[in-house]
Amino acid sequence: MPILNRAAELQEEVTQWRRHIHERPELLFDVENTAAFVETKLKAFGVDEIVTGIGRTGVVGLIRGTKGDGPTVGLRADMDALPITEVTGKPWASTTPGKMHACGHDGHTAMLLGAARYLAETRNFKGAVAVIFQPAEEGGGGGNLMVKDGMMERFGITEVYGMHNMPGMPVGHFAIRKGPIMASTDEFTITVTGRGGHAAQPHRTIDPIVVGAQIVTALQTIASRTADPLESVVVSVTKFNAGFAHNVIPDVAKIAGTVRTLKAAMRDLAEKRLGEVATGIASAWGATATLNYVRNYPVTVNHARETEYAAEIAATIAGAENVNAEVEPMMGGEDFSYMLNARPGAFIFIGNGETAGLHNPNYDFNDEVIPHGISYWVKLAESRLAAA
Repeated sequence: MPILNRAAELQEEVTQWRRHIHERPELLFDVENTAAFVETKLKAFGVDEIVTGIGRTGVVGLIRGTKGDGPTVGLRADMDALPITEVTGKPWASTTPGKMHACGHDGHTAMLLGAARYLAETRNFKGAVAVIFQPAEEGGGGGNLMVKDGMMERFGITEVYGMHNMPGMPVGHFAIRKGPIMASTDEFTITVTGRGGHAAQPHRTIDPIVVGAQIVTALQTIASRTADPLESVVVSVTKFNAGFAHNVIPDVAKIAGTVRTLKAAMRDLAEKRLGEVATGIASAWGATATLNYVRNYPVTVNHARETEYAAEIAATIAGAENVNAEVEPMMGGEDFSYMLNARPGAFIFIGNGETAGLHNPNYDFNDEVIPHGISYWVKLAESRLAAA
């Protein structure tokens, strides 16, 4: 089935919006200019209600249908960029050193703006559509703050849907799954305290580097010997800091990293074993180890019924053969998880073609995706609110 004619007509204009945003990347909650751009566009479209400052700098626009009363369906896009220096050399490349849209949030925002324009023009549905523009997906938890600000209750949102581009998947293709689709994203720091001294007299010290090295090795057994082999868990040590001179054994070593899981029980197990392994090994050497474990984004869990709806809509655009409804989960994280914990809904991937990967300085959102994304949002909203 083809994309919507109107979505194809809007592609060139929406592409210009996308490139405007791409040139002006902003990080985390500091997306004031992007949010203002979104607000200006929504006003121009004649959106019924526009609320700013939700989740600090988020924007929500409410579009009411003309077919009668009904619930509200939420459609969400993220607005923030990443602290990466762009090297694409594109005419619309970032004009801000050290910041770039390396994850396609510029494309997500532009596509949802395109859908908002279409829906505001046609209003061929019952109830209302809430278009949600979220700050701080890249580590700030903006989705969580928007939920805590009462967004769902304020707009009467009954279902909520998200979408993310996927490099390597052909343009016009979609991928989704029921249940866990993206992982929780926890962080840990282990502080090992020993007794420093002269490097030529290690027997008079308790070397926190040696202890820490054994802890790093042992942490790999959480996945290989503690977790059920059929469960998913990643424990990655990404930092090891200790020492200040070639001839001094330091007092302290610090180890840090991330834990990714797809189930709450595995998340609990990983945290428990991190503490046990670290303190046990340190104790055996006469050292001490303290664990600071921070739970960040929860698992992104797609609701079964809403996932079926989303896959059906994607199939009307791409054809069923181009929709993978059982895609393998990703161990990356996504703070749309907070919205799915608050309301039923689904998160889908849309193909970005053979581009550089996400979070890569060579990445750029593929503008050929735009009419497919707009068509998905419009058809999803109209379908969910057709017989509300």
